[in-house]
Amino acid sequence: MNNPYLPIPMIIKNITDETTVKDIKTFELAFLNKEDEKNFSYLPGQFAEISILGSGEAPIGIASSPTEKEILKFTVKWYEKGVVTNALHNLFVGDKIGIRGPFGNSFESKNIKNKSVVVIGGGFAFTTLRSLTTYMIHSHNRNKFENITIIYGARSPDDLIYKKELKEWAERDDIKLYVTVDKGDKDWKGREGFVPTVVEEVAPSAQEASAIICGPPIMIKFTIPKLVELGFSPENILNSLEMRMKCGIGKCGRCNIGNKYVCKDGPIFSLAELNDLPKEY
Repeated sequence: MNNPYLPIPMIIKNITDETTVKDIKTFELAFLNKEDEKNFSYLPGQFAEISILGSGEAPIGIASSPTEKEILKFTVKWYEKGVVTNALHNLFVGDKIGIRGPFGNSFESKNIKNKSVVVIGGGFAFTTLRSLTTYMIHSHNRNKFENITIIYGARSPDDLIYKKELKEWAERDDIKLYVTVDKGDKDWKGREGFVPTVVEEVAPSAQEASAIICGPPIMIKFTIPKLVELGFSPENILNSLEMRMKCGIGKCGRCNIGNKYVCKDGPIFSLAELNDLPKEY
């Protein structure tokens, strides 16, 4: 990216409603210029600024994987007071927007290759974890990782995103997938229970493994102690602080935690790194 302040022009190619109430949508964007597509290189865990003329911009984690060529995916939840997210939800296929990025570090920057990986996600914060999972199970990358365990939870069955992909992952024999909801409906045949409880129940091995967490703060708060009990070291418990992302280039100063800028030094931090910072996150 030559100019970090200048948005790259994109066009909306597809919009998927992830829930029946249509409050979470996945937008597939294509580059208008081939040169921009060639220069946009990213890894799972990074994010971009979504820019909409007249509404502003907002930082959103990249949900697509680098193995998915020609498109970028962003999964966005509608908020009543979210100016940019509301504007995005009112757009249609064929509309044009801008993006700045990619920004931040990646999961790979924390040395997860040649290890087993435990992916733990909650709610619509599963977006960058979707990017990571798709990246790891791709045929070009699967042999770079040992055992892959995915634990994903949501409030209800309808709140689960990427339902088609979850079904495809469940049918694979080279990964373990555990999906849970806080409370099922009459048609739900899967697990019920909170994510930290499932982590304890399935007890993923901590030997030569990294645990990666992204979800609501309350989920993270109760999941980390379970991972510590299982033997995961603070260096191998990775957290994504997406909710603290701001301008992307560390200029506005609104994302800092102690002497760290989430936009530049994160958003991926190990628990060991966070333990040395003020408890503001």
